[in-house]
Amino acid sequence: MFKLTARRALVVYINGNRVVRTLRHYGIVRYVSRRMHYVILYVDQDQIEQLKAKIGHLRAVRSVEESARPDLDPTLTDLEMTGLYKMHDEDDKQ
Repeated sequence: MFKLTARRALVVYINGNRVVRTLRHYGIVRYVSRRMHYVILYVDQDQIEQLKAKIGHLRAVRSVEESARPDLDPTLTDLEMTGLYKMHDEDDKQ
């Protein structure tokens, strides 16, 4: 039977593009930006701390960040979070 595993994206900032081949050993490389020098890498959720440490010690890696997507509340919109478009008293009188 097919079993889903929880995954999380890591954003790996790199110095050179040669390290992309090495990153394929740690997870699934989903996207490579050769101009902006970063890689989106999907890894298992239960191994994320160990892999962040291992990947962070690689020679051509500048930094490793976790994706914030699973921690965000999907019911909120940008307008509610930033508060830019709140209704004012003047808007209500029209």
